Amino acid sequence: MKLNRIALAVALASLSIGAHATNGYFSHGYGMKAKGMAGVATTSTDDAFFGANNPAAAAFAGNRMELGADLFSPIREASNTGGGLAFASAESDSEYFLIPEFGYNRMVNNNLALGVTVYGNGGMNTDYPGAAAFGNTNMLGGTGSLGVDLMQLIVAPTVAYKVAPNHSIGISPLLGYQRFAATGIQPFAGMSTSPSNVSENGHDDAFGYGVRVGYLGKITPTVTIGAAYASTMNFEEFDAYKGLFAEQGDFDIPENYNLGVSWQATPALRLAFDYQRINYSDVNSVGNPVLPNLSNGLGSDNGPGFGWDDVDVWKLGVEYKYNKAWTLRAGYSHANNPISGSNCSTMSNCGEVMFNILAPAVVENHATLGFTYTLASGNELTVAYMHAFQNEASGVRPGFGGGIDKIEMYQNSLGIQYSWKM
Repeated sequence: MKLNRIALAVALASLSIGAHATNGYFSHGYGMKAKGMAGVATTSTDDAFFGANNPAAAAFAGNRMELGADLFSPIREASNTGGGLAFASAESDSEYFLIPEFGYNRMVNNNLALGVTVYGNGGMNTDYPGAAAFGNTNMLGGTGSLGVDLMQLIVAPTVAYKVAPNHSIGISPLLGYQRFAATGIQPFAGMSTSPSNVSENGHDDAFGYGVRVGYLGKITPTVTIGAAYASTMNFEEFDAYKGLFAEQGDFDIPENYNLGVSWQATPALRLAFDYQRINYSDVNSVGNPVLPNLSNGLGSDNGPGFGWDDVDVWKLGVEYKYNKAWTLRAGYSHANNPISGSNCSTMSNCGEVMFNILAPAVVENHATLGFTYTLASGNELTVAYMHAFQNEASGVRPGFGGGIDKIEMYQNSLGIQYSWKM
């Protein structure tokens, strides 16, 4: 009963926060130990966030519970030059979000583990103010605050089994809930198949499902490999925004997979590397280009999306056990920018930057630091810090005053987690 109350509290808290975006709208990592190593986690077995990373790791994680929270701060700015709007620059007012996470694992016997991970997948949240001096007009010509609010919660119950002493497989059904709202994009209604379902309709919600499977193998005493695959999470449509997202309000979480290897170079030093692939182009509301799809109408089966490319993420982490009490971590990751507006050469492949003023997920490089302090009881206190370096994208605006749009962002986060060994 106590476990159920904790998981429910984390789930409710996750729904009350603004979502965040690092690698597109995925987090740079899940669990504070992974976040201290730039998100490296495919071969890690020292926490209960396997439902978000690699379900097979649960078979080696032991009996434990984790409860953590991350204070996340994305700084976003958008501008337009050479266009017809008098108000052509703004910063998003939403700058701080508290993101909780929870994990639990129980070894049924030496080979079988049952657990659950509760986490926020990431998302998009922006809030650009309108300019009082210009009739409260915002950067896209609408009225009032301009922005979107997407929140995603995933509960991942997990079963893992050791098929051999050093090899395991695992599966995590992914149960999802998401909610969305859009404001200040009233001008988009004129391009929509359902003009009354584009903006100012409050929050709408949707439930969805998917699955993550994984493998982990300790192929030598010092080398571990792992792999995990997550299917597309299929969600119900956002009916209140069926005139905004392609396929009448459909907004799924894309298929993704990760591969990892770690090397215990010395008893104190571990090096780990992950590769992650996120196939945003498989989700029409995210991957469809703005042009020429805009001619089909917003909300149509093949309507415009955000124009995001698929993302490859490369993560490198190091962990050093200084002594019995202190473990130190650092990491660096690089992802390609999903928004390719700066590459547009003709009007037929422009417009992505304009749409992505709402969701400027342009950062590419993350640097992280972290540590774990092990108490005399065996319980752990873990802290992780992340800095995402500033990056930008720019491109031609088709209509709405024309000109060149530019979006830029940098991020910081600081998280803390407490772990119980049971």
